[in-house]
Amino acid sequence: MNRLSALFDRKERDILNVYFTAGYPALDSTVPIIRNLAEAGADLIEVGMPYSDPMADGETIQQSSMRALQNGLTLDVLFRQLREARTHTEIPLVLMGYFNQVMQYGAERFVMACREAGVDGLILPDLPAYEYARDFRELAESAGLEVSFLITPMTTDDRIREIAASSSGFLYVVSSSSITGGSSEITDRQRAYFDRIAALDLPNPKLIGFGISDAATFRTACEYFNGAIIGSAFIRALAGQEERVGEATQEFVRDILEPSLT
Repeated sequence: MNRLSALFDRKERDILNVYFTAGYPALDSTVPIIRNLAEAGADLIEVGMPYSDPMADGETIQQSSMRALQNGLTLDVLFRQLREARTHTEIPLVLMGYFNQVMQYGAERFVMACREAGVDGLILPDLPAYEYARDFRELAESAGLEVSFLITPMTTDDRIREIAASSSGFLYVVSSSSITGGSSEITDRQRAYFDRIAALDLPNPKLIGFGISDAATFRTACEYFNGAIIGSAFIRALAGQEERVGEATQEFVRDILEPSLT
């Protein structure tokens, strides 16, 4: 069974998915970050593929992507790093990036590299569900890759059902109509949106992302769905930590999870 599917089979609540940009803050940070996230108690790791024109990312992740590219991170380097990381941990790994990157690399070559590196899933915000079904689904499934799609407060109920039907991984519930790194407080409007999604009774596992930044927002998100995704706040915690990236990673996860355990 795919590691991502196995995770949702064995754990229904309080799933912590941490996003980071591969190659940031240093080119060789990728493997130690993955190792320390797994050791510290993260359930799932979302590895960002640095891109020069990220449509869904806010300033924090944009800057980390530019830094990673300047550090020399390429997809070939990333896949080599992921293969090394897989010798240390079996935690589910999901690549988050853009379909343009996949096309430039070559779709068949990309999914083969994912399979060889032990990648479990993909998040590609610029890949429409209909295009996925037409051009990419068979290829992804052949490599054992789960694909997760995003929904937002602006997505209609009918469209949400269509997207959910296309998602073989979890459903990425974007908390607000914004880019990453926005408000860190969950509002009444967002709560109403989460209630609307819950009322649809979709079978997919669901993780809330965008604006989840600390223990409080993580706990609130977990009240509604299976868990939450933290990205920009972790990227900020890694800034300037090239020499102690492992310790910074452990400290960040501990600050998120320990209040949840008390």
